[in-house]
Amino acid sequence: MPAPDDFSREPEKPVFALLDQLGIKTTTHTHAKVFTVAESASVKVDMPGGHTKNLFMKDKSGQLVLVCALHSTVLPLNQLHRALGCQRLSFTDAPLLWDALAVTPGSVTGLAIMNDTASRVRLVADQALLDHETLNFHPLRCDMTTAISRADFLGFAAHTGHTVTPIDFTKLGIA
Repeated sequence: MPAPDDFSREPEKPVFALLDQLGIKTTTHTHAKVFTVAESASVKVDMPGGHTKNLFMKDKSGQLVLVCALHSTVLPLNQLHRALGCQRLSFTDAPLLWDALAVTPGSVTGLAIMNDTASRVRLVADQALLDHETLNFHPLRCDMTTAISRADFLGFAAHTGHTVTPIDFTKLGIA
């Protein structure tokens, strides 16, 4: 597994190749490496659309979940398992992240779902994110941001064999 800031293997190339193959138009910006949502605040100022925070989690039975949320959404993660019908979720370690999605910490992204060829990962999207026409994801490296239309992202996910489960995080835990 490479270091989180080593992009010499150019992980974005297979993503861009698949997007091109599917005829999906995107716009990519190169910027300083950002490993957290807080660090990304300064680099996304001039990029319209919904900016993401992406969390890779698992439950006690080993079910893997990739959550793609709007950067500003409060995520009541202690309630998410109920909405998904699984056991309580916890964060995974870097080796499992690499094994399942071939990305390193700080570069987790909805676009990494293309690397889940075994269909082990459940893809969850925040409804607040899906309310945006344009979604912004890292293209498997945290020094770039790629803008993709919501419809094209959903088509990309479907092409990889994944269904996006929308969750309204504002309603979790409300009886």
